[in-house]
Amino acid sequence: MSDTLSGWLERRWYGGVPAGPELRMLAGLYRIGKAMRESRIAPVRLPAPVLVIGNFTAGGTGKTPLTIAVARWLAAEGRAPAILSRGHGRSSREPVQVDADTLVADAGDEPTLLFEQAGVPVFVDADRVAAGRAALAAGARVLLCDDGLQHRALARDIEIEVVDGVRGYGNGLLLPAGPLREAPRACDLRVVNGGAAPGLARPGDWTMQLQAGAVRALDGASRSRCLEDFAGQAIHAVAGIGNPTRFFDMLRAHGIGVVPHAFGDHHAYSPVEFEPVGRPLLMTAKDAVKCRGFGLADAWVVDVDAVLDPSFFAALARALDAIDVAGR
Repeated sequence: MSDTLSGWLERRWYGGVPAGPELRMLAGLYRIGKAMRESRIAPVRLPAPVLVIGNFTAGGTGKTPLTIAVARWLAAEGRAPAILSRGHGRSSREPVQVDADTLVADAGDEPTLLFEQAGVPVFVDADRVAAGRAALAAGARVLLCDDGLQHRALARDIEIEVVDGVRGYGNGLLLPAGPLREAPRACDLRVVNGGAAPGLARPGDWTMQLQAGAVRALDGASRSRCLEDFAGQAIHAVAGIGNPTRFFDMLRAHGIGVVPHAFGDHHAYSPVEFEPVGRPLLMTAKDAVKCRGFGLADAWVVDVDAVLDPSFFAALARALDAIDVAGR
């Protein structure tokens, strides 16, 4: 999707511009095709708890930071998690267990980031059932699916929805007339990223805030800074994520003058896209895994941490402990 098309759709999804009859007709075809595909799926249940983190809208809502936070919590609790991902945008179709030597092109940008920041095994395969079986064979006891609400071949025990607290469900229409992958439905846990827009919050929701963490040198040197070091100066900011505006706004909130460069989600960068800029360059961690080795001077990676109330993890622990896998 080009940036021009992306902006055109964004104005219809979230900007109040009517979708129009053509997009609504395509949305109807999307709904029919989706129903036909799902009617042929017989979910497979594996002998371990399966957690799914996802959303009902296209574009970024904060799934990846939440997946990292949940994976870290599961590991700290001694539950031996593994993350399953389809590896959207990767060039390889072979199943991959990500390790330090795995190429980003073979694993995908998000699985690479998940492996580096969550610190748990990550299995990449378009076949989630096969990925789950590989993870269990490697010793995992809990399977955590990244972006899996719409992938029903693997039966799940706990569904966690992440919703953008500002944009919500947009115009409430299915793709491509609106941002919805499917009509919103009840999930076991619902996390609202950022302050909830009027009418969006529901009883029992948990709120999540994305907090800027360390600012690391892209070239891998052991140099680190904090965002406050860049306050009062103009910088170039690069974001090829589902919602680049959120990243740019976070930098501006720290008093940084942002020259924004938004790219499509999962954009495959090349060195020629980065001309000498003469000022600092800040990018997301998801973009950084694809830009290492480009020789970019004064380039920095801004880590982001998901901050949740401890009661969220208490509720997740209760849900996990209630799962009976003995009879599977």
